[in-house]
Amino acid sequence: MRRTLGPHALSLAFLAFFAIALAGQALAGWQDFNNEASAHDEESVSLGRYLVSSSFGQAVLENWQSEYLQFTLYIFATIWLIQKGSNESKKPGRAGRESAEQQLLGEHASPDSPRWAGVGGWRTALYSNSLLMVMGAIWIASWLAQSLAGRIVYNADQLDHQAPTVSWPTYVTTSDFWNRTLQNWQSEFLAVGSMVILSVYLRQRGSPESKPVGAPHSETASSG
Repeated sequence: MRRTLGPHALSLAFLAFFAIALAGQALAGWQDFNNEASAHDEESVSLGRYLVSSSFGQAVLENWQSEYLQFTLYIFATIWLIQKGSNESKKPGRAGRESAEQQLLGEHASPDSPRWAGVGGWRTALYSNSLLMVMGAIWIASWLAQSLAGRIVYNADQLDHQAPTVSWPTYVTTSDFWNRTLQNWQSEFLAVGSMVILSVYLRQRGSPESKPVGAPHSETASSG
């Protein structure tokens, strides 16, 4: 079992962390939802009902969309932008999409390259951008789902206060929506920017996210 799971331990560990955190959020959110309902003399709900509610969906999705936006932008930005000394950056002089030889495309593909890397045409073009496309699609889908769930929650609150409800196009222009959205975006951008610059000067022995401990600060795109 250890030999089977070992090569996939990193992804499996984070999937486990995700499941534990999501379960914890569900339980805490359910308790908070019912506490809020009790404070307003409203009926509490079961855990199952809470899990399919727009309140839970909004809470989950507003974080998912910001995470996928972070990685979508980071994947795109690191094609063109360089940070000298950072392990999170390509080496100076390699900005851009790079040559077919550097990317092992077409006739430069190795025997164990993915098939679509060497066939050429639209399949190679599609595969060459598949990571950015999929991450961007997940971001757009989760952003849209967040906005739909958020509108339901917003309108329910409006009805509680005998105020008019709003359409989806109107909701995505409200301060409620953008306050929730931007408070997640700014934290993601800060975290990525911090990682980029701190990796220039700080080290973590044994981590591929860090340069070797003894590497000079100016060394770029190396792993410890």
